[in-house]
Amino acid sequence: MIAIIDYGVGNLFSLKSSFAAIGIEAVVTNDKDVIEKADKIILPGVGAFEDAIKKLKDSGMADVVISEAKKGKPMMGICLGMQLLFDKSYEYGEFEGLGLIKGEIRPISDVIDKNLKIPHIGWNALSFKGEKSPIFKYLKEGDHVYFVHSFYGANCDESTIATTEYSAELTAAVEKDNVYGCQFHPEKSGDVGLSILKAFCEL
Repeated sequence: MIAIIDYGVGNLFSLKSSFAAIGIEAVVTNDKDVIEKADKIILPGVGAFEDAIKKLKDSGMADVVISEAKKGKPMMGICLGMQLLFDKSYEYGEFEGLGLIKGEIRPISDVIDKNLKIPHIGWNALSFKGEKSPIFKYLKEGDHVYFVHSFYGANCDESTIATTEYSAELTAAVEKDNVYGCQFHPEKSGDVGLSILKAFCEL
């Protein structure tokens, strides 16, 4: 069973529907006992880092996420959920993250062409880094996924497993032991996204 953490921020029910589409039981929950009994965890997120990390901590879910990650349970952060896994974010200030992925979250405006639109919205190709991650085992180089973001993972080369190009190379996905993160939305990325969720469930 997959636990999709509900802390008041995230695209929860489209994620649950995506797991249903691949025949996997998933529950949207903020119950610590349910999360601890789950086989794997999804940390979703949309919106601003400051608001999301505050809600995650205030709800008690931050402690649960860190504890379960340290036990070795497979976990995937999606979009803002991925960014929360990092040490800190510089999104309209400086805020501490969960510290499960080394690096920080910075504005894409620092690195992309000034003529490009922000947020970066749309379908972009994935480029794999190093040995292909098990969550990408059903993908091929250049498969497209759907992004919506204005910030990106920086100084995280050691955990970066995929990048995408938006006039600059941006972090698309990260992996550190049992902790994974996707900057893009698998639940909005058609068959490619479903295949990533399927591979994650098979870890």
